[in-house]
Amino acid sequence: MQLSVDGYVCGPNGEMDWMVWDWDEAVKDYVKEITRPVDCILLGRKLAQGFIPHWTAAAKEPAADEFTRKMVDTPKVVFSKTLTEQNWENTRIESGDLMEAVTALKNEEGGDIIVYGGAGFVSNLIAAGLIDELHLWYNPTAIGAGMPIFSGRTNLKLVKATAFNCGEVVIHYEPIKA
Repeated sequence: MQLSVDGYVCGPNGEMDWMVWDWDEAVKDYVKEITRPVDCILLGRKLAQGFIPHWTAAAKEPAADEFTRKMVDTPKVVFSKTLTEQNWENTRIESGDLMEAVTALKNEEGGDIIVYGGAGFVSNLIAAGLIDELHLWYNPTAIGAGMPIFSGRTNLKLVKATAFNCGEVVIHYEPIKA
């Protein structure tokens, strides 16, 4: 999850222009490493409407790399109470109870599940205790106000912190289950 240094996912009006995207190979390798064992991507509706078309178009480019193919080829589950149909390949809509649906997915055979958001969706997953690991990408910008992903107290155990030349710091946490 991309965050400002003061803990916001986006500005008060959804602004995300403060995020750092001049990633070098070290950042890209980190992302590839955490996505390698993934065989399911969870998305909220709002993010899915940009995420899926972006990666689908990118995969058609001659320079499409392994990571781009992974984003397209990996099955996706879009959580939405309002979306009733979609025309995305390799994607299904889930409109049922979040806790039940994610718990069922986690109990299936297979690799890891990764969540790409959006902010409200991730916040709900954290509050429900459904996240096993957090990779929080702190950008070197404070924005002063916006949308947080934590809606209450969440105790975390540090696994690893990694600083990158672009100024981002990724802090890998595991929630401490009560």
